Amino acid sequence: MFVAFLLPATSAQASAPLREHAAARGKFIGAALATGPLSNETSYRNIATTEFSQVTAENAMKWDATEPSQGQFNFSGADAIVNFATQNNQQVHGHTLVWHSQTPGWVQGLGATAMRTAMQNHISQVVGRYASNATVVSWDVVNEVFDDNGNMRTSFWYNTLGQSYIADAFRAARAADSNARLCINDYNVEGINAKSTAMYNLVSSLRQQGVPVDCVGFQGHLAIQYGFPGDIQQNMQRFADLGVQVRVTELDIRMQMPRDTAKDTTQATYYRNVINACNAVTACAGVTIWGFTDKYSWVPDTFSGQGAALIYDENYQQKPSYTAVHDALAGGSSSDTTPPTTPGTPTSSSVTSNSATLTWTASTDSGGSGLAGYNVYREQGATDPQLGQSSTNSINLTGLTPNTQYQVYVRARDGAGNLSANSALATFTTQSGPVGGGCAAVGTVQNQWNNGYVVQPVTVTNSGSSAITGWTVTFTLPAGHTLAGSWNATLTTSGQTVTARNAGYNGNLAAGASTSFGFQVTRPSGDTQTPSGYTCA
Repeated sequence: MFVAFLLPATSAQASAPLREHAAARGKFIGAALATGPLSNETSYRNIATTEFSQVTAENAMKWDATEPSQGQFNFSGADAIVNFATQNNQQVHGHTLVWHSQTPGWVQGLGATAMRTAMQNHISQVVGRYASNATVVSWDVVNEVFDDNGNMRTSFWYNTLGQSYIADAFRAARAADSNARLCINDYNVEGINAKSTAMYNLVSSLRQQGVPVDCVGFQGHLAIQYGFPGDIQQNMQRFADLGVQVRVTELDIRMQMPRDTAKDTTQATYYRNVINACNAVTACAGVTIWGFTDKYSWVPDTFSGQGAALIYDENYQQKPSYTAVHDALAGGSSSDTTPPTTPGTPTSSSVTSNSATLTWTASTDSGGSGLAGYNVYREQGATDPQLGQSSTNSINLTGLTPNTQYQVYVRARDGAGNLSANSALATFTTQSGPVGGGCAAVGTVQNQWNNGYVVQPVTVTNSGSSAITGWTVTFTLPAGHTLAGSWNATLTTSGQTVTARNAGYNGNLAAGASTSFGFQVTRPSGDTQTPSGYTCA
C-alpha cells in the first residue's frame, strides 16, 4: 500500500501559483533544487516555496554525495532538501540510488559479490533513513540503464553484475521502505522509439517476475532544434496500461543561443505540450522541471552554445514558458480556435536524387497557444501524404524518389492543434538516381502482445553494385492495424499502405551495406496478423 502522493483536487484561481493549478488537477508540479542557492538566495528560495508542490534534489541524494567513501554516509545536503520540503508542504522524490554516473570509484572497482553487497547496503541506508518520513514518497531506483539504441548500457554495473542488478536494486529498495513508490528513469524515452520500447519490454518483464517497479520516469531533456516527440501522450498511456504510474522527471527544453522571441515561442509550446500530455493521462502523476531558473542550469556546461532551457531567466523573471506551463495547468489554452496565418510559398533548393530543402516565409499565431511548427505535404490526388514536420520555416526532405516531380505545400500548426490554410504550391523534380543501385528490405517482428507489436529491425540493404543516396520501403498493414510510432525513418500512411523513407543520417549506403529502422503498431485484440511483403526502391 502506498502513502497518498497527491493533495486532494481543489479549485484554483486563474492567477494562482503553479502548484495550486496542478493540485486542482490531482497532479504535482515539481522542480529540481540545488542546496547552494536554496540556502543563499532569497529569490530562489521564494520561487521554490511558492510555485512547486514537489522537489527533487539535483545532486544531494546521489551516491557521490551520500556515500563518498565506503560505509561513510553524509546526509547533510539530502536532509536540507527534505527539511525545506517538509516546511513548505511539498513532497520529495529521491534521485538517484543506482546510476553509472556520479558513483564513487571505490564502488566501480569492486568484484561482483562485494559490488552487489555495497549496492544493497547503500540502498538500505539511504532509503531507510527516510522510510518513516512522510515527505519522501518516491525514488529513482535505477537510472539510465539503456544506451540510445535500446540495448543494455555497458556500465560497470552491467559488466560486473549483469542485468540482474536492476531487479536486485528494486527489491532492496522495497525492503528498505514498503510504502515508497519505486521508479525506473531514463532519457530519450519520451516518444515511441527503440529505446522507449526496450524500456517498455523491461518494465513488463520485471513486473511479470514480481519485481516492485511502481513507476516509469521520462526525463524530458528536450531541444527545440530537434523537434517535439508528438507521440508522448500515447507513449505514456502504453506504460500506464502496464499498471505503473508515469511521470516526467527532469524536464528542460534547451535552445541554440542566442535566445530570441521565436525560440521562446517554440520553447513555450513544447512546455505546454508536455503538460497537456500529462494532463491527458490519468496515471501521469505530474511533471518535474530540472531546475527553474536559467541562472542555475546544467545545460550550458553540457551542450556547447545551448541554454535558456528553463521557465525563469537568469534574473528570476518569468519567461513565456512559465505562462505556457501555468495556462496548461489552469486550462487556459483550451479556448484557442484561431489558426496560424498561411505560410509563404515554399522555395526549393539543394535538390538531389532523393532529397530537397524547402524554405518559406514564417507564419504568425494570435490565438494564444503559440506557433508549434509546420507540416509539409505532397499533392498527389485525393489523399496528400505528409512528407515531414519542422519547428522552423525550413525543412530538409529526404527519402524522395529519383527523377520524380513533387508538388508540395506547407501548413502551420499551433499549440492547440489548429492548422493554417495551405500555402501556395511549390514544384521541383528530383535528379536521376545512380546507375547500378538497388535495395532490399526484410522486417522482423521483435515483440507481440494482445493488441500490438513491434517490428524491429526492418533491415534495408543496398543490393546494387554502386552506392545509393536514399531509399524508400513500402509495406501494407493488415486491416484494422494502425501505426503507433517509428524510429530511424520517416513513415507516412495512405490507407493501409505505409511508406518509410530514410532519415537524414542513414540514406547513404555503399554497395552491400545495410541500415535499419523500426515501428510499432496497434491492432484489434486477438488479431495475430503482422505486415509482410516489404519492397524497397
